Amino acid sequence: QVHLVESGGGLVQAGGSLRLSCSASGSSLSTNHIAWYRQAPGKQRELVAIINNDGKTKYADAVKDRFTISRDDAKNTVYLQLNSLKSEDTALYLCKSIAIVDGFSFQYWGQGTQVTVSS
Repeated sequence: QVHLVESGGGLVQAGGSLRLSCSASGSSLSTNHIAWYRQAPGKQRELVAIINNDGKTKYADAVKDRFTISRDDAKNTVYLQLNSLKSEDTALYLCKSIAIVDGFSFQYWGQGTQVTVSS
């Protein structure tokens, strides 16, 4: 079982930056795909970015060219760099680990870290 802990959120002014971390314990993340999601009050949870176990990345259109996902398997941590933040980026940011074993998908979520962008 994978235990995920997000950190790095906070209050920042529009145009500012934050770096979120998703640290894992209990299992190595190196063979897993890791995704960042966000959920704003009253809205559905949405996928922000994903990094595969081979390092390939994909981003939601709303964050492309502003956010960067990366992984450090030696530290068992995945990062999300948030630049040029906008008020609409305000949300709870959560990471998810996805492991595919013998055709079965095992998914684990963290508790999230709050990002608040003031305009």
